[in-house]
Amino acid sequence: MDDQEVRRTSGAQEHGGDESTPAEPEAWKIRYEKSWLHRHCSSLLRRDKQARKAGQLFSGLLAMNVVFLGSAFICSMIFNKVAITLGDVWIFLIILKILALGWIAYYLLFTRKKPRAILYQDAHAGPMWVKGSLILFGACSVLLSIFQIGYITVHIHCKSLLEILFPSLEMLFICIQTYFIWRHAKDCTQVQHNLTRCGLMLTMATNLLLWLLAVTNDSIHREIESELKSLRAFEDNWTSSCECITTMCKVFQKGYILLYPFNTEYCLISCSMLYVMWKNVGRRIAHHHASCIKSRFQLHGVIFGPLFGISAAIIGICIFLVYQIQITSSSSNHQAFILYYSYYIVLLPVMAVGALVGTVIHGLEERELDTLKNPTRSLDVVLLMGTALGQIGMSYFSIVAIVATNPKDLLNSIIIAYSVSIIIQHITQNIFIIEGLHRQPVGSKETETKGEKGEGSSPKVCALEMKQDIRRVSQAYIQTYNHLNWKRKGLKEISSFLIMCNIILWIMPSFGAHPVFENGLEKSFYGYSTWFVIVNFGLPLGVFYRMHSVGDLLEVYRSA
Repeated sequence: MDDQEVRRTSGAQEHGGDESTPAEPEAWKIRYEKSWLHRHCSSLLRRDKQARKAGQLFSGLLAMNVVFLGSAFICSMIFNKVAITLGDVWIFLIILKILALGWIAYYLLFTRKKPRAILYQDAHAGPMWVKGSLILFGACSVLLSIFQIGYITVHIHCKSLLEILFPSLEMLFICIQTYFIWRHAKDCTQVQHNLTRCGLMLTMATNLLLWLLAVTNDSIHREIESELKSLRAFEDNWTSSCECITTMCKVFQKGYILLYPFNTEYCLISCSMLYVMWKNVGRRIAHHHASCIKSRFQLHGVIFGPLFGISAAIIGICIFLVYQIQITSSSSNHQAFILYYSYYIVLLPVMAVGALVGTVIHGLEERELDTLKNPTRSLDVVLLMGTALGQIGMSYFSIVAIVATNPKDLLNSIIIAYSVSIIIQHITQNIFIIEGLHRQPVGSKETETKGEKGEGSSPKVCALEMKQDIRRVSQAYIQTYNHLNWKRKGLKEISSFLIMCNIILWIMPSFGAHPVFENGLEKSFYGYSTWFVIVNFGLPLGVFYRMHSVGDLLEVYRSA
C-alpha cells in the first residue's frame, strides 16, 4: 500500500506536463483488480468443475457396480439354472425398480420444487422424435406386460405369484419413468447434484439390466423357434409342464413374443435420455446457447427423396410378407432367402451412394461448424458408431464363415454381397450424419402462408375457402422448393430418402425377419451356441441403429 501511495503522489505532481502519466497507475490498479477477480472466479470455476467430475465419477462407479452385479446374476442364470433361477434375477430387478421409482418420486416431489433448482434447460435434449419413440415403445412394453400377465393368469395353477408381480411392477415402472423423462428430459438440475446423479445412474443401470434380460429371454425364444421349427415344441419348452391349448392362451403367447423387440428398444432409448440428463446435472448454459432453438420441421417441397423412399418401403413390405409366408411353409426356403437378400443388395448400395453424395455436398457448403458443447450431439455420435458395430460385426463373421466353406454357391455369394453392402452402407451413412450434425443450421427464410376462416361462414363459403387453402398450400410447397439452392435441395432429398429406407430396414427385423437365424450357414460353421451369442447381441444393436439413424437424419434434414 505504501508503494501505491508514493506512485499516486508522484503522478499528481507531474500532472501538468503529460496526461498519460497519471493514467498509468490507475490502469495498473484496474488491471490488478481484474486479475485478482479473474483468479478468484477461475478458482471457483475449477472447484465447481472438480466437484462435478467427482460426482460424475462416483455415480458412474455406482452404476458400473450395479450393472456388473446384475450381469453376473443373469449370466449365472443362463449357465447354471439350478443355483440361480429366473426368479432370483426378478427379485434383484424388483429391488432396483423400487429404488429407482423412489428416487424419481423424490425428484418430482422435492428436488425440482426447491428454489433455483432448474435455472437452465438444454434445448437440444429430448427432441420430439425421441420422445415420440419413447411413448411408442413404452406403450408396446406395457402391452407386452399385459400379454405376459394374461398368459400367466391362464396358467395360474402352475405359476408362482412372482411371475405376476414382476410384469405388474414393470408396467408401473415404465409408466412413471416415461412421464419423468417426457417432462424433465431438458432439465439442468442445479441442486442436490450428487443425489440426482446417483439416482439417474441407478435408473439407467436398471434399464440396462432389463435390456440384457430381455435380450437373453428373446434369444431363448428364437433359439427354440429356429431349432425345433414347431409351435408345439416351443410351447412345451416355454411353459414347462403347462400346456397352451386354448385360443386365448396362444394369443397371449404370440403377442408376448412379437412385442419383445419393442421392449428392448424402449430400454435403450431410456438409457440414452437418462445419460443426457446425467450429463446436464449442474450444467450452466449461456444465454445465447439456451435461446438457440432450432426451427420447426418443414417439408420444404422435397419431392424425389420421399417418392423413391416410399417406393422402397412399399417394395420392402411386400418382400417381407412373401418372406414370412415362405419361411413358415413346409416347402424349401431357398428362394425366400435369395429374394430377401437381393432386396438388400439393391437398396443398400443406393443408400451408400446417396450418403456419399450428401457428404460431398457438405464439403462444398459454406456453413460453419457448430463447436458448442452439446451432450446430446456427442451421445448421438457415440450411439451411431457403437450400434453400427452390431451389424458390421455380424457381417464380418458371415463373410469369414462363407469364404472358408463354399463361396461359389449362389446363396452364399449373395450373402457375401449383402454383408459387404451392409458394411459400406453403415460407414457412409455414419459419415454423412455426423457431418450434418456438426453443421450450423440454416436460418429459415421462407414465409408461411396461413389461411383464416370466419366462424360464421356458410358451408359453400367454407368449401370455397378450403379449395383456396389447398391451392395456396400447394403453390407454397412448390415455391419453397424452388427457393432452395441446389445444395440444400440435394441434402433434403437425400435425407428424406434415407429416412424412409431406414424405417423399412427397421420394420423388417423388428417384426420377425431374421434370416441369420434360419439359413443355418453361419450356425453350422461357428457352432450353435457361439453363433447365437453373436447374433443375439448384434441384432438388437442393428435394430436400434436404424431407429436412431431416422432421428439423426431428421435433424440433418431440418438443419439443411
